[in-house]
Amino acid sequence: QVQLVESGGGLVQAGGSLRLSCVVSGPIYILSDMAWYRQAPEKERELVATMGRGGSTDYGASAKGRFTISRDNAQNAVFLHSDDLKPEDTAVYFCYAEVKSMWNTPFEKHWGRGTQVTVSS
Repeated sequence: QVQLVESGGGLVQAGGSLRLSCVVSGPIYILSDMAWYRQAPEKERELVATMGRGGSTDYGASAKGRFTISRDNAQNAVFLHSDDLKPEDTAVYFCYAEVKSMWNTPFEKHWGRGTQVTVSS
């Protein structure tokens, strides 16, 4: 069973820093795209940032310029960092990964359970 476990959320003051981590475990033949999404109360889930296995990145409009995604392929991990948090960044942040578990199985989408980030003004 593929599992994604996030860590690093919590309460942060506006202008403060954040570093989220997500580790993927279980049967992994190929770990492809990894990403961070977030969902604020009464809003739809939105993309924060995504990163391909080769290092290509894409950012959501609200995150561009303030968040940085990185990954460690050897540890099957993805990270999200910001040094300029705003109250509107308050949300549950979810880790996402596309995993091929065996050579003869298709890529499947997996989600973590989420970690709460609250930014106080």
